[in-house]
Amino acid sequence: MLFLQRTNCIVRRKLAVNIQKYLFGSACTLQQNQRQAWATTTVDPMDVERHGQLMKHWWDENGAIKALHSMNLVRVPFIRDGLVQISPDERNATPLINKKILDVGCGGGILSEGLARLGANVTGIDAGKELIELAIKHSKVNPKLNNNLPSYFCTTIEEHCQEFKNHYDAVVASEVIEHVYNKELFVKACVETLKPGGRIFFTTPNRSRVTQFLGIFVAEYVLNSIPRGTHQYDKFMTSPELAFLLDRNNCHVELSYGLSYNPFSNRWKFVKSQILLFAMQAVKLA
Repeated sequence: MLFLQRTNCIVRRKLAVNIQKYLFGSACTLQQNQRQAWATTTVDPMDVERHGQLMKHWWDENGAIKALHSMNLVRVPFIRDGLVQISPDERNATPLINKKILDVGCGGGILSEGLARLGANVTGIDAGKELIELAIKHSKVNPKLNNNLPSYFCTTIEEHCQEFKNHYDAVVASEVIEHVYNKELFVKACVETLKPGGRIFFTTPNRSRVTQFLGIFVAEYVLNSIPRGTHQYDKFMTSPELAFLLDRNNCHVELSYGLSYNPFSNRWKFVKSQILLFAMQAVKLA
């Protein structure tokens, strides 16, 4: 009888192990495959699809992404001043003329057009085919560009950098890195496209509980000032983390500011605190 009890116990254990393997083995394999895929790409397909759904509202300055439009009032001067160090009295309408700028994750071209209006030779890349088509279409009918149209390509930064190493005077990744999988690969590829002495610019939410509450819960689910599902907290990063990745890729951080957004006035401003969002400028060393 004791022998039979022990035998039954062993059988039950083996059966439990097999059931566990059956139930969870495929999930573990899937997670492992996902991690391997994420290691070789920066693109989150769900984020690409989510942004593509906003295509009809992309150029509505009072619509779902009006905050992205109003952000140009601070991020365009931030980039301009980082590339052209001259006094305001010496500035003209096209201070960025002859500057080759790569806009990574350009979407429908809001920032690309803002930089092109200042004379820059802008290349915009995005993994979303529909948004790239929208960007091309909109630039052709924008009279403010004065025939200085950005060039747009549906591609990823890791693909683009293979052909355009040490090519650009500036690389811009505004409100993008919080949507990518492999941030280390993303920064590395961005820097590879940059000329020595060129500058790279980021704006992104900071990973803090304040941002999780105000930037996601309040902004997306209470005030609806940002489309719901736009951000995932675990994909945010901190200013020191981004500075570390830039340092590892032969860049020196020159500036880092906090950013604040007022959803009621739809206005942005630079602030000392980086607890919500931050803007960072770095130079690629020789």
